[in-house]
Amino acid sequence: MPKGRPAASVPITAEQRVELESWSRRPKTAQALAMRSRVILLAGDGHNNKSIARQLSTTAQTVGKWRRRFLCDGCDGLLDEPRPGTSRRLSDKQVEFVLARTLESQPGAATHWSTRDMAKACGLSQSSISRIWRAFSLAPHRAETFKLSRDPLFIEKVRDIVGLYLDPPDRALVLCVDEKSQIQALDRTAPLLPMRPGQIERRTHDYARHGTTSLFAALDTRSGELIGQTQRRHRSVEFRSFLDTLEKNVPTEFDVHLILDNYGTHKTQLIRDWLAKRPRFHLHFTPTSASWLNLVERWFALLTEKQLRRAVHRSSKELETAIRNYIQHHNKNPKPFLWHKTADQILDSVARFCKRTLDSGH
Repeated sequence: MPKGRPAASVPITAEQRVELESWSRRPKTAQALAMRSRVILLAGDGHNNKSIARQLSTTAQTVGKWRRRFLCDGCDGLLDEPRPGTSRRLSDKQVEFVLARTLESQPGAATHWSTRDMAKACGLSQSSISRIWRAFSLAPHRAETFKLSRDPLFIEKVRDIVGLYLDPPDRALVLCVDEKSQIQALDRTAPLLPMRPGQIERRTHDYARHGTTSLFAALDTRSGELIGQTQRRHRSVEFRSFLDTLEKNVPTEFDVHLILDNYGTHKTQLIRDWLAKRPRFHLHFTPTSASWLNLVERWFALLTEKQLRRAVHRSSKELETAIRNYIQHHNKNPKPFLWHKTADQILDSVARFCKRTLDSGH
């Protein structure tokens, strides 16, 4: 473009303007494309290169480049061109062969493929196998476990408990109750080596045991507060003692709905007699092998992660003190766990999983 001559307005059709305005409003992604779109929109309004460069904090040369690209190729001219690099070496048939062999076969003397074994079997490099697996999110070295409940009342119990989470009764408390039993007081056989720049914390793999304790806990689903009690043993006597603690801490004008698992200590004659004298307490049992329905299990996971797994306790009393301190810290600023899925969504998901399991042929 000759110097000294004002740049002509760039012609923009109505369709192009809509697309450019959409690109220019990108809040986070594709900011380079957003800037180029603003350049063309300002050029379409009659601004010259210097004025556009000043408004967008760029150079007049950059503005001229994208004006020329837009005049030649329209909106497509603002997109990034393919960058130079090596051409693709693997064909679609080779990729398909690797995927089929990964999903449908096993190596001769192992339960799963490794990148080196697959590379030898397919005549490709290990890095090629790694790229293919990453592209299709395959990880033969990893495995997860699952457990399907065989409770004959699975559907009824899921609807009952999820209904308490999503639509709790008026003037009632919903408490998720469970026990974390046999928590070990562990002491490492050598002092911990603390974290330092370039070095993570280190500890010995072996340890000494200094007793155990059990935690009885009730999580308020509405407020997120937790009522906890540590006991040295885990019997119906201790569970009744914990129920007495709950009764003291719950206002008498509220009904109490307890979500429990099917452990034997929850169903003894001692507990049934206690409940018969207190009709405001109602029990709701989770399905067999479905403890994931009990929200207090998520709180137990936080306790293990933040307090127990890496801690050192030289006695069961020291362990119990640490647990009580964690409960007090949690209750200072409690945050409830929010249940999002409806019972129908959960049952549909289980049905799809069961169908996949039956159709797998195993």
